[in-house]
Amino acid sequence: MAETLPSYSAFWPYYLREHAQPRTRALHFLGTTLALLCLLLLIVTGSWWWLLAAVVSGYLFAWIGHFFVERNRPATFTYPLWSLASDFRMYGLWVTGRLGDELRRAGVQP
Repeated sequence: MAETLPSYSAFWPYYLREHAQPRTRALHFLGTTLALLCLLLLIVTGSWWWLLAAVVSGYLFAWIGHFFVERNRPATFTYPLWSLASDFRMYGLWVTGRLGDELRRAGVQP
């Protein structure tokens, strides 16, 4: 990506297009689910190692999807906060069955 995106509203469709392959999204959803489970275990056990496990699992699966499926550079390298927010937004839309419409608006076939 050569130009800088001026706003989150411009970033969101770009983010979805960077996750065009269903396998990439599946890896993201797996990593996010594991990260959320790790955060729950952090709360239940009080062991701070679960925080490290949450970060590693969340990013590991996402980056595998980007490097080996999409073959693109993760947006988190350039837009870390927008990327993190978008990961949870995409996850929430997927869980609620509304992701397909968002993908179509961004020009991605679900």
